[in-house]
Amino acid sequence: MSLSVLSRKEKEKAIRRLLIQAPPGEFVNAFDDLCLLIRDEKLMHHQGECAGHQHCQKYSVPLSIDGNAVLLSHHNVVGDYRFFDYQSKLSFKFDLLQNQLKDIQSHGIIRNETEYLRTVVLCALKLYVNDHYPKGNCNVLRKTVKNKEFLIACIEDHSYNSDFWNGLWKSKWIFQINPFLTQVTGRIFVQAHFFRCVNLHVEISKDLKESLEVVNQAQLALNFARLVEEQENKFQAAVLEELQELSNEALRRIIRRDLPVTRTLIDWQRILSDLNLVMYPKLGYVIYSRSVLCNWII
Repeated sequence: MSLSVLSRKEKEKAIRRLLIQAPPGEFVNAFDDLCLLIRDEKLMHHQGECAGHQHCQKYSVPLSIDGNAVLLSHHNVVGDYRFFDYQSKLSFKFDLLQNQLKDIQSHGIIRNETEYLRTVVLCALKLYVNDHYPKGNCNVLRKTVKNKEFLIACIEDHSYNSDFWNGLWKSKWIFQINPFLTQVTGRIFVQAHFFRCVNLHVEISKDLKESLEVVNQAQLALNFARLVEEQENKFQAAVLEELQELSNEALRRIIRRDLPVTRTLIDWQRILSDLNLVMYPKLGYVIYSRSVLCNWII
């Protein structure tokens, strides 16, 4: 269907849906491509702002405020397209298309035992992230639900500068502040987009639940960081194992086929030439996918 026959509401819906589907790190590229098709600057700007806000929450887009990492998510949304940072005590809007903060305002917080624990957990988590991620970012947020205090820890690392792939690793961990025992729920998410030769999207995720004993705040923070490290290491090992099996299976399907008995002379030179044209790019892509993900995850 031509865009010219769509109503304005249908255009808005289509634009927002396409922008929200943009892989991590490729939102601006998708926006620029759509601008060439739509040719309506006002419409694109409005939809880009709305979809960009959702994109930031979905993929934990990292910012730096006063030298501190801030990960955007729905947990630090304060309404009217605004986010809140506990470290700087500022609320702001973020323009993803321009990559800049806007309308920055001070935003007070209540300093209590929960805020002190949040700071301690953040320090322990930073040590883990600095040891395990090339350019990792982390943040710890507070949330009160029905008079119950929760801490939400977020981790993010990405690579968006490759000529043939973009990749994101992020995880989220939530636990309630209890006196003796608390349950930690987590989710690890990996997404990669390969766009050389083929358009391949890879998404892997895992949900987890573990218990932590609460002795004191310092011990809780250390145990929590160890738990995150243990679970993410297990997830990484499982992903690498799956990729190895996927590569082996692909090789078996392509190479290890039963040859027919034809009792005729086979032109191996021509077959090898055909394989160079057909098989090697596919095999190379499987190997590229595996090695890139290995390097990125490690």
